[in-house]
Amino acid sequence: QVQLVESGGGLVQAGGSLRLSCATSGNIFRIMGWYRQAPGKQRELVAVITGGGNTNYADSVKGRFTISRDNAKNMVYLQMNGLKPEDQAVYYCHAETLIPPRQYWGTGTSVTVSS
Repeated sequence: QVQLVESGGGLVQAGGSLRLSCATSGNIFRIMGWYRQAPGKQRELVAVITGGGNTNYADSVKGRFTISRDNAKNMVYLQMNGLKPEDQAVYYCHAETLIPPRQYWGTGTSVTVSS
C-alpha cells in the first residue's frame, strides 16, 4: 500500500523558513511534488520534481522555495524561505507512478505564517 506522510509544517513569522518532508513507502515515483490549499481556495501546484531531478515551480514561489528528492531514502522535501502570509495553507505531498499510471496524496501538513 502506497503511503505518503508529510511533516515539518507549523507556525512561522513572515520572512521565516520551514522545511517540509514527505516520506514515501518506497515505490518508484515518476514525479513527486507539493501542492497547497488555502481556506476557500482550490488546491494548487507549488513545485514538482522528476526522478531525474528536473523541477518546476509556481510563479508565486520561484526564488523562495526549493524542492528536492532523495531517491535512496524515498523522501521529497520542500525548503521554504521568505515565507509570506499568502503562503499559509495546508501543504500536500503528491506522487505519480508510471506503471500503473496512478496518483497518490498525503494527508497534508499545515503551514501558518503570521504577519
